[in-house]
Amino acid sequence: MTSPMESVRLRLLILALAPLIVLMPLVLVLGVTRWSADYDKVLIANVESDLRIAEQYLNRLMTGTGEELHGLAGSVAFAEVLQAGEPAAFFRARQAALGLDFLYYLPRERAEPEAARWPVIAAGLARPETRIDIFPAERLAALPGDLAAQARIPLIATEAAVPTMREVEDRGMVVHSASPVTLPGHEGVLVGGILLNRNLGFIDEINALVYLNAVTGGARQGTATLFLDDVRISTNVRLFEDVRALGTRVSAAVRGAVLGQGQTWLDRAFVVNDWYISAYMPLSDSFGARVGMLYVGFLEAPFTAAKRAALLWSLGAFFAVLLLSAPVFLWMAGGIFAPLERMTQTMARVGQGDLSARLGPMKRRDEIAAVAGHLDDLLDQVQDRDRRLRDHADQLNTRVDARTAELRAANAKLEQTFRQLVMSEKLASIGEITAGVAHEINNPVAVIQGNLDLVRELLGEAAQPVETELNLIDAQVGRIQAIVGKLLKFAAPGEMEALDGGADLASVVEDCLVLVDHVIGKAEVTVATQLEPVPPVAIAPGEMQQVVVNLIVNAVQAMGQGGRLTLGLREEERDGAAGVCLRVSDTGPGVPEAVRNSVFDPFFTTKRGEGTGLGLSISQTLIQRAGGLISVRNRARGGAEFTVWLPLAEPDRAGP
Repeated sequence: MTSPMESVRLRLLILALAPLIVLMPLVLVLGVTRWSADYDKVLIANVESDLRIAEQYLNRLMTGTGEELHGLAGSVAFAEVLQAGEPAAFFRARQAALGLDFLYYLPRERAEPEAARWPVIAAGLARPETRIDIFPAERLAALPGDLAAQARIPLIATEAAVPTMREVEDRGMVVHSASPVTLPGHEGVLVGGILLNRNLGFIDEINALVYLNAVTGGARQGTATLFLDDVRISTNVRLFEDVRALGTRVSAAVRGAVLGQGQTWLDRAFVVNDWYISAYMPLSDSFGARVGMLYVGFLEAPFTAAKRAALLWSLGAFFAVLLLSAPVFLWMAGGIFAPLERMTQTMARVGQGDLSARLGPMKRRDEIAAVAGHLDDLLDQVQDRDRRLRDHADQLNTRVDARTAELRAANAKLEQTFRQLVMSEKLASIGEITAGVAHEINNPVAVIQGNLDLVRELLGEAAQPVETELNLIDAQVGRIQAIVGKLLKFAAPGEMEALDGGADLASVVEDCLVLVDHVIGKAEVTVATQLEPVPPVAIAPGEMQQVVVNLIVNAVQAMGQGGRLTLGLREEERDGAAGVCLRVSDTGPGVPEAVRNSVFDPFFTTKRGEGTGLGLSISQTLIQRAGGLISVRNRARGGAEFTVWLPLAEPDRAGP
């Protein structure tokens, strides 16, 4: 566990080093972020410059091809060959000398149909013209040499490229040049060109101009590529050490930006198998359509490593400064910790009960010394108040004893009030029952019995024919007297009722059914009983009778008109204790979920204006006072079920 002084040291250290810990990393992050962004801008500017060099070389190649072809078209040697009528050998020699892949002459009558197909030839009839064109495989096959085979490149499946069903690229990207021929007797156009497919000398020359020793690993690991559409037709990008990535394709994102939108791509890009700082520019043919791309780029990894190294160096310098600053600060702050330690020790003694502990005079005269003096003053006040609090505590104990006696008296009154509430609920139940049996309890009962005895005495033997009827009258009068007796027993105060022998629940339930027979009959409720023989339980019969009557009346009222009332009785253990369980279930709507936890609360009722709301509350109190439990649940097949569990009566009280 951290001691108070260690906590103070930690807080002071954090307070002193917070600017260094918070501001320095923030400045470091901002600086590194700005430097990284500027560094990336420099890389993009470099690759853009490289792209301009490659573009200039391509333009110079096209311009040089056009100029050389134009010079050949106006040369004396060409005129002499035309006059002699044997240009084939001349063309082969000049084609090799000029580095062309094809060279031929078209008289005007033959040039005009070609001019309709190729804008370069159409322009070449009037002036020199050089553009990039895409030759289909059929045209390449018609030209001298094996240009169709040179142009044919199998496509290689490339991750992130636009899906395609093509398996081979057999078109050719050509530097197409035409120059007018206006010699006496000969008018037409001289046509020549260079096939760029697999033209590794052309692409390596671009790479040599832009980068230093890029193939074997130069300073920036540069690469250059010429694309026909999105297919690499000439590149120094490697699939493997000695295999160039011809036939691989550019990603869909780059294709969409460059070929689709005509933009120049200046950003990082994944090239075949690694990330490069890349630049792509669109190439258009003589028809003005975007037909390919020129690419230059260099490996991103060396520059990423350089940025990472710079960041690690900055972080290392920061943590070195932090580690050096903390000990220096702690050494300088040692003068503050000593008086604070004395304060901590003094407060520890006070916490252990030594209120006489004091700091005493301090050597220093600074703010901490002033705090120490105030602390001693406060301790003096605490000691004085402690003395007075002890005096007040003695007085308070005396008052508490007096107040406790008053509470005992209040509890006695509360118990008396509870008993009155029990009696009030019993009287309410009697009133409910009396409404139905009032027609059975009347004064003429005694008169009926007396006259019945008189009839037997007067008739003597003559009463034999109506003896059955007289016995029936006797039985009904006895039933009236039994009902009155049970009603009076139910109305007897609970505190006057003895618990000796416990309560026979089966007899109590049967008596209660007699008491509420009129309530059940009036509601046309069917009663089913499953009363197994059970031993007596530890509750006064009158109290149990009140609980059962309350549950039966509530169930009948809940069902309204009609329904089925089921009373079940059986032995059941709860938490290892033997007892008896009474279940009272009905087919009514059940207890709403929202009020299920409130049905046993005092004065809670769902029958506004018809009840006191004390029936279930008093029933719960009576059952709990007897050591039992009462609960309610809704049955799955409908209706509510109240469960009353009571422990068995003690053997010496239950009797034989």
